[in-house]
Amino acid sequence: MTTTTRLRLSRAEWSARAAAHEQRADALTAGRRARVQRGQTHPVDDFLYTYYSYKPGLLRKWHPGREVALMDAADAPHAAWRWYRVDGESVVVDVDAFLTEKEPLVRAIRGILTSTLNRIGSYGCFGMHEWAMVYRDRETRHPVPLRLGHSGTNAVVESHDLRCTHIDAFRFFTPEATPKNRFAPARETQADHEQPGCLHAGMDLYKWAVKLGPLVPGEVLLDAFELARDIRELDMRASPYDLRDWGYEPVAVETSAGKAAYVAAQRGFTERAQPIRRGLLERIG
Repeated sequence: MTTTTRLRLSRAEWSARAAAHEQRADALTAGRRARVQRGQTHPVDDFLYTYYSYKPGLLRKWHPGREVALMDAADAPHAAWRWYRVDGESVVVDVDAFLTEKEPLVRAIRGILTSTLNRIGSYGCFGMHEWAMVYRDRETRHPVPLRLGHSGTNAVVESHDLRCTHIDAFRFFTPEATPKNRFAPARETQADHEQPGCLHAGMDLYKWAVKLGPLVPGEVLLDAFELARDIRELDMRASPYDLRDWGYEPVAVETSAGKAAYVAAQRGFTERAQPIRRGLLERIG
């Protein structure tokens, strides 16, 4: 396949976009970078860096995206980056080379994104996945106290219908919680279970944007990162952990008011996620 260049950016244009991207990335990662220097950790904000294993420096790397030519750019950093090619005085993403080498990965991502985009969202899980991860277990996944204690947490799980659809949440359920889940998501059937109301599916758009590398404009990558960051905050506020000492008021999903607040936020994240999901699919082609 040969990619058609639809947008040509002058040196002034792409230099400005790259600089703005780096500034935005630095602002988004300032807290993490400062904590690393001090040897400190954060139970909410550090998740995206530890779970996905992508360092702040990765976010600073600006890609123009598929079908964009950087003009007068033979000396630009991109000219030496993998998956780029120099065409005279311009630099473009080598889409054919990327898609050929990454074909199995791209096919899997396309399947997950397509099925999720076209599926109706489900909003009845109420964030119980974090509760199921500590159900009947004296250990917790985070060094933060449980808001209702162990017995109270267990009681909440037992009074709810577990309906987690995401493998990367479900796989951390305790052995006692696993059989209580309505579904049995697995890696090989991920595209069959993924749905747009799922918080983890929304967070994973950041992962997919990273994996699609140069095909994805830097601005879209940072949009996906911001979405993932905001989703993780809700995820932990609705969890059984007491994070008030860290400045997070709980979303008490064991109550009717908490459930309503959670679902409203969940729907808002779906509205933010779908355009990003659609945009990633467009870049795959």
